[in-house]
Amino acid sequence: MRDVLDFSYESRPVRVVFRPGAATTATPGEAAALGLRRLLVVCGSRGAATARAVADSLGPACVGLHDGARMHVPADVAARAVEAARAAGADGCVAVGGGSSIGLGKAIALRTGLPLIAVPSTYSGSEMTPVWGLTEHGAKRTGRDPVVLPRSVVYDPELTVSLPAPLSVTSGINAVAHAVEALYAPDTSPLVALMAEEGVRAMAGALPAVANRPDSLEARGRALYGAWLCGSCLGATSMGLHHALCHVLGGTFSLPHAETHTVVLPYALAYNAPAAPEAAAAVARALSATEPAHALRSLAARLGAPRSLAELGLKETDLAEAAAETAGRAYANPRAVTEEGALAVLRAAYEGGEPEFPGL
Repeated sequence: MRDVLDFSYESRPVRVVFRPGAATTATPGEAAALGLRRLLVVCGSRGAATARAVADSLGPACVGLHDGARMHVPADVAARAVEAARAAGADGCVAVGGGSSIGLGKAIALRTGLPLIAVPSTYSGSEMTPVWGLTEHGAKRTGRDPVVLPRSVVYDPELTVSLPAPLSVTSGINAVAHAVEALYAPDTSPLVALMAEEGVRAMAGALPAVANRPDSLEARGRALYGAWLCGSCLGATSMGLHHALCHVLGGTFSLPHAETHTVVLPYALAYNAPAAPEAAAAVARALSATEPAHALRSLAARLGAPRSLAELGLKETDLAEAAAETAGRAYANPRAVTEEGALAVLRAAYEGGEPEFPGL
């Protein structure tokens, strides 16, 4: 982390409402406070029932429900959603669901400038960032634009109770990855470091409780709190090797988003730890562990998450292509990302063994 007297930090205006039942009781008020009267609700097919309840709560202010969200936001899917918003004469958008739904809402905001309200039902943390992503021709590209940052975020722990425990675990560790990378980002700051360490601590403490008691609103709320902090860290800092790898694996090889983050994180951290000892120490404190990369792998395995890229369907013959594409991307990282280094991380994650890189 930089010296406390040498950093910059930019805080963007996002209003947060956090309480059980808020999805249907608070969203209409948030829309009214923003002066929005013609809202398009967007979601994926899995969360359509929840989105319909939110749409119904908006009453005549809802001008349509578009359930076309898909993982990694394919460009053609985004184009159809933009057309739906324009055809409905929408003056705003409400994204209900996980990262795919919120990503689609961001794509609409990016193309139209419409203000976005996010009602997350997973722990991705995307709702707290100005980061957008689109996948086209087998490649995922990302960018930052203040226009895609939700103007209001409605956190409702009740929405996550139906999220299956395995997906809850991988979604939560996906959020942890945002905080871990923020700790060693070149534009980190003391405030980000505080949020990141607390976010990792909160999520790592909540996930075992969520897995054991999926209906516990206390555990679900604690996980959402962790997601909020972790997502805020990603929104304030640059992405590094971990996100570069996951964007390649998701965009080019169509691996599932949260599961890929869960598998890759321990290996990306182990690769970077020698060049970012303070960040590694912060993660270790948050996990009450001495070896943070091993502790992250152990946490995921203990909770039944996938342990290797092979389990997710990646082929061994894909590793070299993924390494070359990763090394060719311009992501800030504390340790140089060579093709050899990227391949070593990918091979270790493919095999799923202990996250160690002797000789690198």
